[in-house]
Amino acid sequence: MDAIELLLTRQSCPRLAEPGPSEAQLNTILDAGVRVPDHAGLAPWEFIIAQGEGLKKLGQVFADAAMSSGADEAALAKALVMPQRAPLVIVVVAKPVEHAKVPELEQHIAAGCATMAMQQAAFASGLGAIWRTGSYAFDRNVHQSLGLTQGDQIVGFLYVGTPVVKAPIKAAKKGGEFTRYL
Repeated sequence: MDAIELLLTRQSCPRLAEPGPSEAQLNTILDAGVRVPDHAGLAPWEFIIAQGEGLKKLGQVFADAAMSSGADEAALAKALVMPQRAPLVIVVVAKPVEHAKVPELEQHIAAGCATMAMQQAAFASGLGAIWRTGSYAFDRNVHQSLGLTQGDQIVGFLYVGTPVVKAPIKAAKKGGEFTRYL
């Protein structure tokens, strides 16, 4: 698949299974993430990998956060297994730094671009992926459990694996419908 086709047919894969990415595929995915636009070369991101036992640890982090917020038993049980919806989860964290010319928002956008680039690299490698956020991306208990600092922000959980089903292609939108000229 060429790059333009990949961009124009991008589709999240909500159902993922083993096998997950090989070591070489994962390295390519991570390398794609750090090639995004990055004003002043700040690299304002961190990628936290959960696979194998790491998926169970991430599930426990979610369950502990749910418990802290008073969730019921069903929500706790769901939180515990959420990361196991794929063989690998990349927690993408924006880690903005103070810089005179690069505002914090731009650094968050760069981390978002890294997530998109990694998802595209997964697709180009023959894998599937879905970028999820949800309440745990903003939960301070989750942040603390993952060792994040006050200024850090999770921009997404990128689930990666082999697609279980072929996702239906969304109706194509034309960029011109959202465009105006000055």
